[in-house]
Amino acid sequence: MTVMCWNLDEEGRRCILSGNEASARGAIEAGVRVVSSYPGSPSVQILECLAAAADQRNIYAEWSVNEKVALEVAAAGSFAGLRALCVMKADGLNVAMDFLTTLPMSGIRGGLVLIVSDDPGAHSSVKEEDTRFLAPPAHVPLLEPSSPEEARDMVIWAFALSEAVGLPVMVRLVTRICHARGTLTLGAIYRNEHVPALLPGDRFITAARFHAASHEKIESARGRFSESPFNSYSGPDRPDLIVFASGVGYFYALEAAERLGVENRVGIAKVGTPWPLPLEPVLKCLERTKTFLFLEEIEPFLEEQVMLVAAENWREAGERRFLGKKSGDVPWLMKGRGMGEIDPDIAARAISGALGNPFESPSDSTALKEEAEAFSLPMRYPSLCAGCPHRASFWAINKALELDGRQGFVLGDIGCYALGVLPTGYETLRTVHSMGSGLGLASGLGKLNTLGFAQPIIAVIGDSTFYHAGIPPLMNAKSRGADFLCIILDNETTAMTGHQPHPGIGRTAGGAEAYPVSMEGLIRALDIPLAVHDPYQVDETVETILRLLEKKGLKVLVLRRECALQALRAESKSIRVRVDETMCLGDECGCNRFCSRVFSCPANIWDENSEKARIDDVLCMGCGVCASLCPQGAIVVESDKE
Repeated sequence: MTVMCWNLDEEGRRCILSGNEASARGAIEAGVRVVSSYPGSPSVQILECLAAAADQRNIYAEWSVNEKVALEVAAAGSFAGLRALCVMKADGLNVAMDFLTTLPMSGIRGGLVLIVSDDPGAHSSVKEEDTRFLAPPAHVPLLEPSSPEEARDMVIWAFALSEAVGLPVMVRLVTRICHARGTLTLGAIYRNEHVPALLPGDRFITAARFHAASHEKIESARGRFSESPFNSYSGPDRPDLIVFASGVGYFYALEAAERLGVENRVGIAKVGTPWPLPLEPVLKCLERTKTFLFLEEIEPFLEEQVMLVAAENWREAGERRFLGKKSGDVPWLMKGRGMGEIDPDIAARAISGALGNPFESPSDSTALKEEAEAFSLPMRYPSLCAGCPHRASFWAINKALELDGRQGFVLGDIGCYALGVLPTGYETLRTVHSMGSGLGLASGLGKLNTLGFAQPIIAVIGDSTFYHAGIPPLMNAKSRGADFLCIILDNETTAMTGHQPHPGIGRTAGGAEAYPVSMEGLIRALDIPLAVHDPYQVDETVETILRLLEKKGLKVLVLRRECALQALRAESKSIRVRVDETMCLGDECGCNRFCSRVFSCPANIWDENSEKARIDDVLCMGCGVCASLCPQGAIVVESDKE
């Protein structure tokens, strides 16, 4: 985190920043005073950067309980006359959408900017989602940067646009922008000393009669987009092909044209304001030639918008050729991962194909393919960290269900514990959807006993997810008398996104003390039977789960143990777990290489030379769970953290 670049007022200084850091710097330069978010990759660092500078810059920074509340907190700042920023990932916009759709009708006061990060290729998400399609029904203007520097510039411009048209403004980032690095020059910081207050005449009311006004505001934004510095055209006046590109697609188009040596035949139309699409610059491009290609992530949003403009403005629009994902000229699949991500080779192939030229990437070379196949590595599944308490929890859950013998199953949702669908989590989870959905599904299945349903149900949820989206379905299950066991995997942090605090932690985004909300207190207030255990105590945990499965009705078990990575950072004591080779019988013990293959801990390794198990000292977190489960007692914990 390059904190120095927004802790300094050195206008003109050159800095190398990631897209996330540049976005945070843009908010600082725009004079932001309120920032809120719920942690989600790939944009989680934006609020972290702003929280680090919050005291110095007189900013209120908050990790909210969920994205809807985060947007409401930011809107409150806007209503009070402050510039406010809200940050979330694509999945979070679904949570906040109900409130977002009301803001264009009620209007805002201080500039309100919403940064939403999409994840083409699903690098850190369970799905690809293109949030650009949510801007039109929400009546919210949309900007999309092509580089970290432009991310900074667009955030600044978005605040001014928001105040000018009276609408929240969405800035859409993608993974390759969030994590890319670029050089930019620090600008002046806008000093906003406004004292927040609702003025006597301020009213922010949503009603259907204001729908027409939101359309008028969008048309005002469209007019400003026609003069926006973020839209441009480069290339010959009458090219053979024009590439409409947005986001990272713009630089892929530039690189492809240079690689192919077709700069004199190809024009590139950069669209930084995809909605509402500015008519004048698009119409000028449509007049230059007859063939158009679209490079964008994830869905063909820009492609459809431009085709709509063409259809509305020319009877002979059908004479034009529109090439993109809809036509199949830009492939959907990239290296078997996801459908929406593009890369420079995809851009080069598409441009070459549109011009009727053959193209062979170096990666297409037969020799390189043969070399890669000869050097192929075995597939490696994503894995829970060594010492992760979730591994012990999943082990105990599986063992209890096996002993119960009634074909019980486990429902889950999003978090690092979603790895429970893979071998590292013993393929425990049968469902993974959105945050809190495991409890909601269990609430439904838990009422089917009157129809003959007889299998035990376990729903697992993480502690941060519990506060975010677990309380409403738990209340629903209690009020409807659903029969299932809810297990809260409490590792005392929001681990998946970088250990941000949640309401149960008692710490603010800036690290100051806060008021923790007791998980046990919430559950007891619902009058739900509750047990709390340490998942490292595997035998006791198995017995507890078995006992709870035998009871009818709704039950909650909290399996609490601090995240191994977080604990390691705070622990100075030396912990050593080793294999006593005199006790280890290798394959003869009948454990089927339990240490390395069955328990799936990265620190447990099978040594082919000695045909014995061993522990990797670098990876081992010293949890000692493997020692408690070894059938021969061959794993020894020489120093425990207790």
